[in-house]
Amino acid sequence: MKKSGNQKSNGKGEVALKKGNEKSKLVKALHCWQLYVLLLPALLWLAVFAYYPMYGLIIAFKDFKIREGILASPWAEPLFKHFIDFFSTSIAVNAIKNTIILSLETLVIGFPIPVIFALLLNQIQRTGLRKTIQTITYAPYFMSNVVILSIITVMFSANGVVNNAITNFGGKEVLFTSAAEWFRPLYIGSGVWQTMGFNAIIYIAALIGISPEYYEAAIMDGASRFKRVLYIDIPMIMPTVILMLILQIGNIMNVGYEKAWLMQNGPNTIVSELISTYVYKVGLQSAQYSFATAVGLFNSVVNFIILVIANFISKKTSDISIF
Repeated sequence: MKKSGNQKSNGKGEVALKKGNEKSKLVKALHCWQLYVLLLPALLWLAVFAYYPMYGLIIAFKDFKIREGILASPWAEPLFKHFIDFFSTSIAVNAIKNTIILSLETLVIGFPIPVIFALLLNQIQRTGLRKTIQTITYAPYFMSNVVILSIITVMFSANGVVNNAITNFGGKEVLFTSAAEWFRPLYIGSGVWQTMGFNAIIYIAALIGISPEYYEAAIMDGASRFKRVLYIDIPMIMPTVILMLILQIGNIMNVGYEKAWLMQNGPNTIVSELISTYVYKVGLQSAQYSFATAVGLFNSVVNFIILVIANFISKKTSDISIF
């Protein structure tokens, strides 16, 4: 009887403790109400522009007609008609292949460069020089794709700077902007130049957050600058690098159509036709909204599956994950 009485008292004590913890959390939340107010605009933006448009995904399974609206439009027959139409064309298969190849090459080539750049920039001791380099490398990120394409044209067109240099040295003119084999190098190279500085910001922030005590101990042990980078900087920012890599892998099927479409021409279409450019031309320019939505939904589902797999592998191997 005494044991059962003790068990009941312990149970009541645990319930009281849980209620006390919940109250303390509520008090803390009310105490920091200003932070939640600051968070509201971001949550509203997310709800309006990220979650509310998901309502429109239903037209992927309908024969959407603008006059009738989303709900009144008839259901497609069969239900997955637009998905079947997408996969039944040879152009779609080629577009999927081109998207995957371009995304993987961009990931392999473009992902490590901001990390390396951040590590190198962190070694510059002069504050003024470091800030100048940061400003110069950030600037291209804020250029539009039209401006980037104009720069590519000036540099690599038939009468561009590069071809003029080649012909002046006795070489033959190279059709950089129209040859299929040069589309990916130009696309990836211009993308790395455009985003390198901006993408390095998060790694620079991670490096700044490293305690100076690690460096002081390493210097006392006689560690060179290279060894400090190798054994302090890289291990300390590795969790951030892995998280960013997971997010990049989760977007492997998302290649924006703007620059690819602007760089696209007849000779290079075989490698420059991506899912995004195909949807833009067939789905949007031809007003086939249900078809475009179906392809976009397929893209999002594939990205989500890849993200979950990458996160699972990372969690099992390194115990680092985004969820």
